Amino acid sequence: MAKESAHQIGTPLSSLVGWTTLLKDTNVDPSYITEMEKDITRLQTITERFSKIGSIPTLSEMDIVDQTDKAVHYISSRSSKLVEFVVDLPSQPILVKLNEQLYAWVVENLIKNGIDAMKGKGTIKIYLRADAHKVFITVSDTGKGIPKNQWNQVFTPGFTTKKRGWGLGLSLAHRIIKDYHKGMIRVADSKKDKGTTFEIMINRLK
Repeated sequence: MAKESAHQIGTPLSSLVGWTTLLKDTNVDPSYITEMEKDITRLQTITERFSKIGSIPTLSEMDIVDQTDKAVHYISSRSSKLVEFVVDLPSQPILVKLNEQLYAWVVENLIKNGIDAMKGKGTIKIYLRADAHKVFITVSDTGKGIPKNQWNQVFTPGFTTKKRGWGLGLSLAHRIIKDYHKGMIRVADSKKDKGTTFEIMINRLK
């Protein structure tokens, strides 16, 4: 289903690239075209992510601090001013084996879930720390919380607390981190009407 979705998106996406090229020869405000190109690039990234589902992704040596910062910046720059972002990242690079696009998708998904849980208003905190062997990334929100008996269930395909949705986001995030990156993702803490903290763990390179 994911690969077919990627294929279906590809055709209109190619047309959009062509139309933006044509618009550059008109009197359209160049800033409009720039923003369109940003969104087209974003759609291309999403398409590539979908096309990789079910395949073994390529992992490269990357700075997870930089990759986390990029993922957070993308979401924060497009979020409501009612959502406050508190980001605490190390100043020094930390190298891990990473698939850039899939990792970014996981971080973005956790943040979007947090914003939904807060009904669009509250605080999202992203914190990254590391020891000699592992890197830990936490994403916290100030939303409605998750009952403790559901902490493990949230990663089960089809499980959702939303009125709309297929319950695939967290299960896919679990697969990306656990199966592809040989790491771990879990609900680290959650309290009713106080918020939830998700934690990602990935092995660092020595």
